[in-house]
Amino acid sequence: MTKRERQLLNWIEENPLISQKELADKAGITRSSVAVHISNLMKKGYITGKGYIVQTAPYVTVVGGVNVDIGGRPEAALVARDSNPGAVHSSLGGVGRNIAHNMALLGLDVRLLTAFGDDLNAQKLAASCGELGIDISQSPVIPGGRTSTYLFINDERGDMALAVSDMEIHRHLTPQALAQRHKLLDASQVVVIDTNIPEESIAWLAENCAAPLFADPVSTAKAVKLKPVLGKLHTLKPNRLEAELLSGVPITGEASLNKAADALLETGLRRVFISLGAEGVFAADRSGRVQLPCLPAELVNATGCGDAFMAAIAWAYLRGTDLADTARAGLAASSIAMESRETINPAMSEEALESRLINA
Repeated sequence: MTKRERQLLNWIEENPLISQKELADKAGITRSSVAVHISNLMKKGYITGKGYIVQTAPYVTVVGGVNVDIGGRPEAALVARDSNPGAVHSSLGGVGRNIAHNMALLGLDVRLLTAFGDDLNAQKLAASCGELGIDISQSPVIPGGRTSTYLFINDERGDMALAVSDMEIHRHLTPQALAQRHKLLDASQVVVIDTNIPEESIAWLAENCAAPLFADPVSTAKAVKLKPVLGKLHTLKPNRLEAELLSGVPITGEASLNKAADALLETGLRRVFISLGAEGVFAADRSGRVQLPCLPAELVNATGCGDAFMAAIAWAYLRGTDLADTARAGLAASSIAMESRETINPAMSEEALESRLINA
């Protein structure tokens, strides 16, 4: 689907009885051009019958952060207040974007709802999403805004020495902005959120989104945004520290893991997958619980494991798997993710994930 076709389809979804003249006026193109686009949308199966009856394919939506990471590493020990010879690199990231990226590689139809600045970094992110088939058509572009950027400097050993995080753009994902996209959210099979968006927006989603909500706490500092809405979530994927914060239970062993899970499920939460790092994952729902070890893999880079895990448990949910098999899918995706130097392993795919599960 072209960008123009997506724009026209969005307007048609909002008003199925809109005329071609009205569409032409909104788009600033001729009526004959609209007719051609409508014909193409009908041929592609997005519109059927009179009155523009829209046929919507199943999809998932991610509401969260996108980011451009810019990092530098000196050749020798850092010298303060001076220019240090070394290497500088940039990469595309953000928890929401990373989850959406993994979902797309797993074959899911993904819509990403985020906020972009009016700058070159936004163009880079948009181009990448286009190549992956991630639909960002309903993500607002903020005039004069700066796309979320993380600037860091490591020391000669690779440990972070200093960083500046510019993520103010995400505050534009307000409840009002989400309400304008209510139809997109409600028609999703799953909505995955991360806590880079404002707390009041998370609260709005919890109260108003009809689709199952999966939440990634991101960090202990941002996880607190989820506390008031735990009972409205379907699935939560915290690490050990985030689970302690949200449950109020210090986790020191099996008994306390179960106690923390009990506290979380008592809020009304449906499922929780607590990442235990190298020790695997502890998963619980109202029918039972299971603790599983990590799958064998060559550890190259653990940075993207959590994002891959979240993408895989959403993928597994859509296949109707039970708690244990969903946890295994998450672990399988994590094992694939850690085998790449990149945050997102380009080898991630539905076939690779299924193969890893079969051979586990």
